[in-house]
Amino acid sequence: MLLNNKIVFWGLLAIPAVILILRWLGGGYDLMEATANSGEWSARYMIAAMMIGPLIALAGMKSWLRWILARRRALGVAAFCYALLHLVLYLADMGALNAIIAEMLLPGIWTGWAAILIMLPIALSSNDMALRRLKTGWKKLQRLVYPAALFTLLHWLWVHSSPVEAMIHFSPLMLLYGLHIFKIKLPLKQGA
Repeated sequence: MLLNNKIVFWGLLAIPAVILILRWLGGGYDLMEATANSGEWSARYMIAAMMIGPLIALAGMKSWLRWILARRRALGVAAFCYALLHLVLYLADMGALNAIIAEMLLPGIWTGWAAILIMLPIALSSNDMALRRLKTGWKKLQRLVYPAALFTLLHWLWVHSSPVEAMIHFSPLMLLYGLHIFKIKLPLKQGA
C-alpha cells in the first residue's frame, strides 16, 4: 500500500505547508494569515497524535489503529515542524526584536513560546536512537506533550477573538480523554 511508505506519508503531512507557503508567496495570504494557519496545522497534528492512545484504550487494537499508531511519531514531529514554521512566520511578521520582546509577557504570546519550548525535547527525542538510550525515561519525556497541548490550547484561545475554533479542534481530544478517564468503551466492530 502506498500509504505504508514513510516518504509518501511525510509528503502527505507536508502538503498543508506547501500550500500555505505557495499561497503566501503568491499573495493569497498575508503574513498574519500564514502564521495563524501554520499554528492551526501544528495543533491539528498534535491532536491527531494524542488521540491515538485513548482510542486504543477505549476501542482495543484495531488494524486501522495499528496503522496510525505506527505513524504517531511522524504526526508529533510534523506538529513540531509546523510549530517551527508558525514561529518563523511570527518572527517575520513582528520584524524587530524590540517588538517581539515588548509582547513576550502577553498571555497569548508566552503560552506559545512555552508550548514550542516544551515540544522541542519531545521532537528531538522522537527517534529510535533516543528511544534506546533513554529507555523508560523516553516515555516520561514524551508525556510532556500534555502540558504542550495545554499551552497550545491556551495560546490559541488568547490570540484569537473567539474561542469557538480552538474548542472545535480540541473537543474530540478532550472527549476521548474524558471517556478514557471514566473507562467508557467505544462500541466499534471487532476486527475493524
